[in-house]
Amino acid sequence: MATTSSIANEKYVSLSTRKKNGDLVATPVWIAPLADGALGFTTDLTSAKVKRIRNFADVTLQPCNARGAVKEGTVAVAATATVLTGADIAPVEAAIKAKYRVMVSLIGVGYAIGRIVSRKPKSPPAAIRLDLA
Repeated sequence: MATTSSIANEKYVSLSTRKKNGDLVATPVWIAPLADGALGFTTDLTSAKVKRIRNFADVTLQPCNARGAVKEGTVAVAATATVLTGADIAPVEAAIKAKYRVMVSLIGVGYAIGRIVSRKPKSPPAAIRLDLA
């Protein structure tokens, strides 16, 4: 079984969430350890994964590549997900920025350009806290 530290050391993790019809949806995410031993990642409050997590907090995590292809020989880890908003997202944002440094800045610039081109307003930020089962 994977430990918090081993899954937290992965660059990408496949997060599997459940739809109301029972279908699983796997999404690659960056993940970082939090000071209290939990894990976390950031997302937009309007993302589909936030909606699915609000309906079903039970999720699984498994090491994967950037495209979401699960790494061979790895095992899924069960977790309980909690949606965080407002000031509660700060520790998760800090952990992600500390782990992914330059990539966070590059992705942020890309999102900003995309919003300008498409003229879409910025979605409110959210974070997901993951407590391993």
